[in-house]
Amino acid sequence: MNEKARATKGDLVEALLDVIDPELGVDVINLGLVYDIEITKRNKAILHMTLTSMGCPFAAQLEQSVMEVVGALPGIKKVKVDWTFDPPWTSSRITEEGRDQLMALGYI
Repeated sequence: MNEKARATKGDLVEALLDVIDPELGVDVINLGLVYDIEITKRNKAILHMTLTSMGCPFAAQLEQSVMEVVGALPGIKKVKVDWTFDPPWTSSRITEEGRDQLMALGYI
């Protein structure tokens, strides 16, 4: 691969489809847990994310998975997950595909 290859926000979104919420079995993108993605000029990826609840016991596991998949992308030198609860997550953030996945899993 070209040494100057640099991941885009779209590449990050695509990679994050592989990060599955262990409790619900749906990826963080379709659950609406990713609020924003930044890639700095120094190739640092900053993800503004939330959890389905403030006391989610899977926060560390999700963060580790995000750091692994994003950190493996070309040109990404550092990954930071910026957890936020403003605004709080609600089920209205789940995409149609996410709802289909939850339905297939028997949650809705």
